[in-house]
Amino acid sequence: MQSQPNNRLHGIKLEQIVTQLVEHYGWRELASIININCFKTDPSVKSSLKFLRKTPWARDKVEALYLDTFC
Repeated sequence: MQSQPNNRLHGIKLEQIVTQLVEHYGWRELASIININCFKTDPSVKSSLKFLRKTPWARDKVEALYLDTFC
């Protein structure tokens, strides 16, 4: 296993990222910051993870918000 010193998200799972953002912002504010339907219509961590794993541009936005908020 190689170390990734330049990857600030190394070791943090996507589920942790989404959960922390929801706890911090709530679904409504999160949807206003990142305009994606999985945060707007019947949001859940499970449905968000499914969408974010298939959609790289949305995942990039969520990861960037996480870094801006918590790092």
